[in-house]
This record gives sequence, structure tokens and C-alpha cells, in this order.
Amino acid sequence: MVHRARTIGAAEFKAKCLAILEDVAATGVPIVVTKRGRPVARVEPMEAEATGNLRGSVVRERDLLSPVDDAWGAGA
Repeated sequence: MVHRARTIGAAEFKAKCLAILEDVAATGVPIVVTKRGRPVARVEPMEAEATGNLRGSVVRERDLLSPVDDAWGAGA
């Protein structure tokens, strides 16, 4: 279901930021933050797959302290 974004001024967003973030996460309705009536930011909920488990995504190297065999120069 597509929701129409609500609009809120930057001062009100600043004062109620945590509550607004919780509301966006719970309802799925995005918020457009404005300054002097001009849109400057959009707050929307994260997609479910973007918040998934990171298990297995880190590569573990054996020895991080030994020198590598690659030659390189520091300049001039």
C-alpha cells in the first residue's frame, strides 16, 4: 500500500524527532521535513531486507600484522 507523505516543519521535527522516527517505523508513512515551506529531507521506513542479519558478511583474515608482499612507494 502506498502512503502519502506527511509534511512537518524542521523546528517541530527537531523537537519531536524520536517520536516521529518511531511513528514512521510503526506506520510506514514517510515524513517530509520542510524549512520555510521548502522540502529539505524525507524520512521513510527501512525496507525489511535492508535490516537483515549480518552473519557471514565479514571476512576474517589470518594475520593482520605481518608485512605484505606487495611493493609500493611513498612518493617522489
